[in-house]
Amino acid sequence: MVHTLLNFNTIELLLVGFLFIWTGFVRSGLGFGGAALGLPLMLFLHDQPLFWLPIIGTHLLFFSALTLRTRLHNVNWNYLRKTSFVILPTTLMGVLGLISLPTTWLLIFIYTVSLGYGLMWLLNMTITSHEYWSDTILLALGGYVAGTSLTGGPLMVAVAMKNVTPAQLRNTLYVLWFTIVTIKMSTFVALRIELHLFTALTLLPVAAIGHLIGLKFHDEILKHDRQFRQVVGGVLTLISGLGLFNKFV
Repeated sequence: MVHTLLNFNTIELLLVGFLFIWTGFVRSGLGFGGAALGLPLMLFLHDQPLFWLPIIGTHLLFFSALTLRTRLHNVNWNYLRKTSFVILPTTLMGVLGLISLPTTWLLIFIYTVSLGYGLMWLLNMTITSHEYWSDTILLALGGYVAGTSLTGGPLMVAVAMKNVTPAQLRNTLYVLWFTIVTIKMSTFVALRIELHLFTALTLLPVAAIGHLIGLKFHDEILKHDRQFRQVVGGVLTLISGLGLFNKFV
């Protein structure tokens, strides 16, 4: 049976709406992290990654294209060309893992990755890389995590931030996310996995609210980046910890 919004009760629907406003806000406000900060919460409402990921992917394609339509001239294409040879193969491996691994394994993987992000932000720690080999590892891991759960952004951003100017960073990341999600969605189509397009379109206006708010407060968020991440990190640590607890108890 295909899961739809009709399977949620009223309170759950309100929570779904809030979560998609939140993911839209984070995606446009930070330029990354919408899935990383939204998916763990969504899985508490319905613990099937293959329900949420196509919806998140559809939204990311739409809003990335919308944002980039007049900004393609302000993208670091050279950086994308050089890193795509590392990122894209591991992304495909991650997509295949998403499709083939048991749901319980995927949930543990997603909550573990999210717990790591949450603790890192809560403790004001950053992922840094100073060598070519460590850059390659972060990009490869980020590609795999993104392919599996669309939550690999923070790993890849750690490398992008030192190679792309701040003025080009968000647009360059949007092109990268668009490419990764295109691979993911194309694989879903090829394997006849339900894309939940009607649900995605229904939630699009809701996500647009968050997207517009994020665009408006983008500069303000960057000014208070440390405080923002610490608060979000605390919530993400709690949610991911509870998710893992539920799976092991």
